[in-house]
Amino acid sequence: MDYMSEYKRWLACPALSEAERAELQSVEGNNEEIESRFFAPLSFGTAGLRGVLGVGLNRMNRFTVGQAAQGLANLIVSNGKPAMDRGVAIAYDSRHFSPEFAKQSACILAASGIKTLLFDELRPTPELSFAIRHYGCIAGINITASHNPKEYNGYKVYWEDGAQLPPAEADVVAKEMAATDIFTGVRTGDYDEFVKNGMIRILGAETDEAYLAEVLKVAVNPDCVKQVADEFKLVYTPFHGAGYRLVPEILRRLGYQHILCEPEQMKIDGDFPTVKNPNPEYKEGFNLAIELAKQNNVDLIIGTDPDADRTGIVLKDKTGEYVTLSGNQVGVLLTDYIITAKKLTGTMPAHPAVLKSIVTTEMARAAAVKNGVDCFDTFTGFKFLAEKIKQFEKTGSHEYIFAFEESYGYLCGDYARDKDAVTASMLIAEMAAYYRTQGKTLYDAMEEMYEKYGYYCENTISITMPGVSGLTRMKELMQELRDEPLTQIGPDAVDFTRDYLAGTRTCMADGKAEQMELSGQNVMYYELAGGTTFIIRPSGTEPKVKVYIMAKGADKADAAAKVDALAAAAKEIVK
Repeated sequence: MDYMSEYKRWLACPALSEAERAELQSVEGNNEEIESRFFAPLSFGTAGLRGVLGVGLNRMNRFTVGQAAQGLANLIVSNGKPAMDRGVAIAYDSRHFSPEFAKQSACILAASGIKTLLFDELRPTPELSFAIRHYGCIAGINITASHNPKEYNGYKVYWEDGAQLPPAEADVVAKEMAATDIFTGVRTGDYDEFVKNGMIRILGAETDEAYLAEVLKVAVNPDCVKQVADEFKLVYTPFHGAGYRLVPEILRRLGYQHILCEPEQMKIDGDFPTVKNPNPEYKEGFNLAIELAKQNNVDLIIGTDPDADRTGIVLKDKTGEYVTLSGNQVGVLLTDYIITAKKLTGTMPAHPAVLKSIVTTEMARAAAVKNGVDCFDTFTGFKFLAEKIKQFEKTGSHEYIFAFEESYGYLCGDYARDKDAVTASMLIAEMAAYYRTQGKTLYDAMEEMYEKYGYYCENTISITMPGVSGLTRMKELMQELRDEPLTQIGPDAVDFTRDYLAGTRTCMADGKAEQMELSGQNVMYYELAGGTTFIIRPSGTEPKVKVYIMAKGADKADAAAKVDALAAAAKEIVK
């Protein structure tokens, strides 16, 4: 694509507002910025669109959103009137233009004869997944960029099972988008008229109630909360996002009486003014919550990201210092607790399973297997975990009891098919109450996990590769790793290499390859001497290459030393 010609086409288009045209005029002469905005359309994959807000073909704006909505509309129309009548549920988060993009999408779908169910204000991502299933919709749209910085927004599309759009349907939407002129090919209509004639239906408190009722059913042993509710306090922060109402509400319904919400971060604001990055992975985002916890002698802080699908926690350690737990650590704690609680309450299914992604700690497998529960791996992304859950439903071979990823995403129950920070917050709070009845904190429990299951340590390194040159370098890097296989990473020899694109596992000693169950993803996975693991994967949602390092050691220090050695090697390999 000739990016300069496309830039000029946009600049001359009468559909642009004066403000939009002024934004494009402000980059005139800046070829690098123009190329960044117009070198290619935003890619529509199984996660939909995600990008920086702004005017341009490779930006999130009303034109790119309109084209995506029209592409989805065309897919649904091709499925016939029954699909159109089933409708599309639409939700959004606290980001800039999220409400506008949601309303715009509803109008475009309605103009194509497709009924829509639009939430009256921002809602957690998992509630959208629930609503699709609850109302029998054909699809769903969520306007969100999850935990990305404030400059981003996204257009996430779901299918009828409440999981993200399958590849075949995503391909259709992408083709329909390519065939739709971004300025003249999108049909729309009057919002108020669509609401009046019933093509757009507004969802409100009744959906919240139905969703919360399902979430509460996931509680395994809520009686332990009653035992400590009089004195147990916890702090909650939504990071200015969609968890601000329903997380405190589910904690109250669970039985907690002392829920301290960080007041500044309870304010809905797409600039996320109190945090550098609205990601519960980073401790600095919890600074205000930690101050509130210190003032009230609280040893558990729960935080959710802007669309309330990721959950992070901060705990007080034995010295009184507030420390974060990683997504892996929280996942292992929940794995162990859910198994323990289900056994205590007699609710363990006949063939239980725990699900995790390939880049998630092997400590979860150790915890599951030691307790007689099977553990299965999937590719990174909750759509793959959802596919595994659907497979279990069809075959009856297993019943999943918990699914999670190292990136702070957790799910229980059968009401939704995406990670759920509302449910995760509830289960974390229940788990904390259980350990309080045992005279322990969650920090104590995590220490015990290492004694029970071994000393595991993990680290995820993100190397940012922005712009067109970054995309090119990411492709080159992955090709180089395939053309010139690594035989040594840091101090460790490579025993086996897994290429998840081809789906092959190769023994480096004799060169023999075997086919794996999983294939089709751009991931290189290295099994190293001594049992450590080194994984390289380009992010599907950000201009980054991610390196995942996982190790098991004789003790904490040994495991950490192994991770540190490989982290140093990563910087030489990924550059």
